Amino acid sequence: MLIREIEAKDDTQVAELIRVVLTEFGANRPGFAWQDPELNAMSQAYQGDNKVYKVLVEGERVLGAGGIGPFECNEYAACCELQKMYFHHALRGKGWGRVLIEELMSDARSLGYQFCYLESLSSMEGALALYKKMGFKRLEKPLGESGHNACDEWWLLAL
Repeated sequence: MLIREIEAKDDTQVAELIRVVLTEFGANRPGFAWQDPELNAMSQAYQGDNKVYKVLVEGERVLGAGGIGPFECNEYAACCELQKMYFHHALRGKGWGRVLIEELMSDARSLGYQFCYLESLSSMEGALALYKKMGFKRLEKPLGESGHNACDEWWLLAL
């Protein structure tokens, strides 16, 4: 398994992976990443100095992905958001989520972020357990407006 930054050749597989996982958890509807306009061109959406998107590949097959990007909120300066982190079901529970989060949080610190925020869904129990293990703290309400108003879990990590 290799973790690397996303490339244009990955865009179709990443979009498919995200849609499959969202469908699996009943999140293939408005209010979730399903409707995000950048979904089909993630390599372009994550170009720039303040964001990173990585893929987990085995051979040429994308089996996982996730990234960070800036998140504007009044309560926390220098805050990024853990975004669009999804794994093929065969990869879940094998430690790859931890590895990817550790790598992305290292990237976030290098980019000068002091906090990392994320939004999720209560039915994604495995992901929520991972966030807790990684030191994220559950919040009672969202921090700002991500556009994913159907999410019902909000978490924050001090970097």
